[in-house]
Amino acid sequence: MKTIGLLGGITCESSLVYYQLINELVRARLGGHNSARSVMVSVNFADVQPLTERGDWAGVLAVLQKAAKGIEAAGADLLVLCANTAHKLADEIGRGVAIPIVHIVDATAEEIRRTGLRKVGLLGTRFTMEEEFFSGRLRERHGIEALVPGPEERRLVHRIIIDELALGTVDPRSGEAVWRIIDSLVARGAQAIILGCTELPLLVRQDQGAVPLFDTTAIHARAAVDLALR
Repeated sequence: MKTIGLLGGITCESSLVYYQLINELVRARLGGHNSARSVMVSVNFADVQPLTERGDWAGVLAVLQKAAKGIEAAGADLLVLCANTAHKLADEIGRGVAIPIVHIVDATAEEIRRTGLRKVGLLGTRFTMEEEFFSGRLRERHGIEALVPGPEERRLVHRIIIDELALGTVDPRSGEAVWRIIDSLVARGAQAIILGCTELPLLVRQDQGAVPLFDTTAIHARAAVDLALR
């Protein structure tokens, strides 16, 4: 079994889910008392979040590169960035370490392609919805089109993620608002929805609606375990 390196803290809410999912998957695959060999470096979100909001991505990269190098030095064989938005910097982070990064977009795309779908809705932070690091990679590498909400809806989803979910607040009213946005994406032709923020599955669940949801946290965790056990 390879050692999984987890770069967490963006946010601690989703990092907890990653750790639990990965260990549950290893135990289910190997049985008995097996758990994952892992190393986690958890950054302080209060150091990272203001940098992202003012667009200081060089500052964010410095924090994440330091964490990634610490994970590699601790003996990890592969690296998992436990946040969708962090993948904006995945290539730069990857150049600073010798271990492979399990890319959340590629893992999600493989799941979508297995269903035969080619047009999906994408929800996440405003960076994930508005920039090309997620939707562009889906389109260019995997032939999958991603629809995003309109400007007001994007601002609402971003606020819910940063001001509520990142602080551990799960408000059913916010869940209803997100489902209305999901319905609008489906009306525009989305065949499924990518929950492209690792906190969104805390608020939106498959049993609440009929449209297929792709939970990037769960998908990413499975991809990491697949590689660790390969």
